[in-house]
Amino acid sequence: MAARILRQFTTVFPRFQNNGYLPGVIGQQIRLKHAEPACETRPTVRKFNPVQRSQLTEYGKYVAECLPKYVQKVQLTAGDELEVLIAPEGVVPVLQFLKDHHNAQFTNLIDIAGMDVPSREYRFEVIYNLLSLRFNSRIRVKTYTDELTPLDSANDVFKAANWYEREIWDMYGVFFANHPDLRRILTDYGFEGHPFRKDFPLSGYVEVRYDDEKKRVVLEPLELAQEFRRFELSAPWEQFPNFRDAPPATEEVPTSPDDKK
Repeated sequence: MAARILRQFTTVFPRFQNNGYLPGVIGQQIRLKHAEPACETRPTVRKFNPVQRSQLTEYGKYVAECLPKYVQKVQLTAGDELEVLIAPEGVVPVLQFLKDHHNAQFTNLIDIAGMDVPSREYRFEVIYNLLSLRFNSRIRVKTYTDELTPLDSANDVFKAANWYEREIWDMYGVFFANHPDLRRILTDYGFEGHPFRKDFPLSGYVEVRYDDEKKRVVLEPLELAQEFRRFELSAPWEQFPNFRDAPPATEEVPTSPDDKK
């Protein structure tokens, strides 16, 4: 029945047959019927989908071919999500490409997140999460920087980046060049430091309290010992033996012929 519907549909619309894309429920049923069996046999919330991973891999290679100057690495996460790792100077060109390209249309900026790993040369990582309503797909763009090197603001590409970049500036201290209004958004006026940095003291730099004599809130220097602080970046699953041999969290996608060797 599905094969007959497929022949009738591709006869009327041959271009969908060439692209390998069938819209609607009919196309979804046909793709699932001819898809390879899942590798995961145990009960799981989200089954392994080899067709989806193959499509994400091909699109990741396509992005790397279109933007070889900026794309440094393409990888798939354990949840079948595509990640594109780019150079810092490629933030605006890559985001503009993903937004305006007809085969992408990632027109929604869902979030911009930050991460701090002090042991790295470029300790800060900035992650852009994009959504394509046209293709019902998500993509994650990652870049890196340090305390002194600014990143280009994505405000001209996505107006939603305005407050997200202000939040990252406030929490991590990452400076965004050409931002229209880069100032703190969560902490108070005159706040010192950036709370989400790994080297930020747990107690802060100052103490805020209400002074009964002055009848107002005062800021006073805080002197608390921090000698016993230690950061461990190991995975919390190490205490469970069953998770030690788990598959890797990410899978690199080869983007050049040398990577396949």
